[in-house]
Amino acid sequence: MASIDYYFGTISPWAYLAGDRLERIGERHGATIAYRPLDILQLFDRTGGVRPANRHPSRMQYRAQELPRWADHLGMAFNLKPAHWPVNMAPSSYAIIAAQEAGGGDLGGLVQGFLRAVWAEDRDISDDAVIRDVLSAHGFDPSLADSGLIVGAETYGRNLDRAVEAGVFGSPFYVVPETGQKFWGQDRLDFLDRHLSTL
Repeated sequence: MASIDYYFGTISPWAYLAGDRLERIGERHGATIAYRPLDILQLFDRTGGVRPANRHPSRMQYRAQELPRWADHLGMAFNLKPAHWPVNMAPSSYAIIAAQEAGGGDLGGLVQGFLRAVWAEDRDISDDAVIRDVLSAHGFDPSLADSGLIVGAETYGRNLDRAVEAGVFGSPFYVVPETGQKFWGQDRLDFLDRHLSTL
């Protein structure tokens, strides 16, 4: 059975635009998905990327056209200038890590719930009440927001190191460990789908 290592930041607009396509691809091919949230800004720093705040205006102007264009193409609600962005990614990432460890809920839905909260609902995903609400809405015990702090912090740091070692440099980023094939961006999900069909 194939597996997918999914690296992403919980404030990544491109991860939001992936929607539930990864989960549908995984289900179609019987592939397991390991969710590996990380600090995308530190990933940029460590792999030669540039944080959005430091990018050339021409790049940011193009981004301002491309993101709404993709959202419209995919039929997804989208706010180019969300009320809470950038925001501390760690608390929501810890919650995802704890939920993955605990099991019993809709993990893919949880990830999408945090991303949607930023880019379509103007919610602050560093706020404890928001984290608890998103956990509960996807079938997880809201107390995971507290109980997963220590393990979450350790895994969150390891995810960044693991991503750098795996050649990851952006979000969303999908790696198939069995073959070493890497796919960067929500617009590469069709290629991931095609690759898994050959295994």
